[in-house]
Amino acid sequence: MTITTERIGVGAELKRWRRARRLSQLELATLTGTTQRHLSFIESGRSQPGRAIVIRLAESLGLSLRERNDLLTTAGYAPVFSESGLDEEALRPVRAALEQILYGHLPYPALVVGPYGRVVAVNDAVEVFTEGASPELLEPPVNMLRLMLHPDGMGRRVRNLGEWGRHVTENLRARARRSPDPRLDDLVAELAGYVPDVPVGPDHLGFSVPMRLASADGELRLITTLTSFATATDVTLAELRLEAFLPADQATAELLRLRADRHQ
Repeated sequence: MTITTERIGVGAELKRWRRARRLSQLELATLTGTTQRHLSFIESGRSQPGRAIVIRLAESLGLSLRERNDLLTTAGYAPVFSESGLDEEALRPVRAALEQILYGHLPYPALVVGPYGRVVAVNDAVEVFTEGASPELLEPPVNMLRLMLHPDGMGRRVRNLGEWGRHVTENLRARARRSPDPRLDDLVAELAGYVPDVPVGPDHLGFSVPMRLASADGELRLITTLTSFATATDVTLAELRLEAFLPADQATAELLRLRADRHQ
C-alpha cells in the first residue's frame, strides 16, 4: 500500500504566517508593495509567486532567516541565507569579536546562547551560575534556560524564582507565539514546571525584575540584557544571542569584583 501526503504549498504557508501575525491581506500586501488581489491569488494557489516577492513577503512578515529559507524552499526556490558552522572560517571574525565582548564584560557574567538556550560561549564570571549545580546540568551542551530554573541548578538559589522565572517563561511563550515551534513549546512546558505560582496582588509591578541570586559571597541582584545580530545574513549568526548580566546595585558590583579578584 502506498501512502501519500499532501505537500503544503507556499500559499497555505503564507496564509498561516499572515494569520499568526494578525494581518489582513490588505495590510500584508501594502507592507510588501503588492496588491491584495495578487496576494489573494498566491494564498489560494491560483498564482505562483516569484522568488523576489516571496523574499519581500517573508521580510514583511518578520520571519527569521531560517523561516525565510523554509518559505523559499516551500515555494520551490533555493535558500538565499547561508548557514555556517560556528567553527567555520567564515565566522572566525565573529568568534573573535564575541570572545572580546565576553572578556570585556568581566567581572560581570556574560554568555552567548543559541536556539533553545544552548550555551555557545561564556566568560569566567559565569561560574557564579554553576555554583553548586548538579553535574548532569553542566554536561555539554549546557542548556542555560534549564540551568537557571531547575531545582538542581540555579532554581534553588534564585530567591525570587516565582517572579523572575515567570519573566523567563513568558518571554519564551511570546517567542513561541510569534514563531510557532513544537520543540520550544515542550521546553516552555518543562521550564514552567520549575517555577512556583506567584499571586498577583495590588502591588504587582510585572515580572521584569532583577534576579536575586544567593551565592557563597552573599545575595546578588542582576539585571539581564539581551543583544542579537539584527543585520546578520547567516542563519547561525542570526540565531545567536549575547546575554549579559549587570549589577542592579553597588553591593552586587563589589561582590562580583571580589569574586573575579579571587579567581585571578
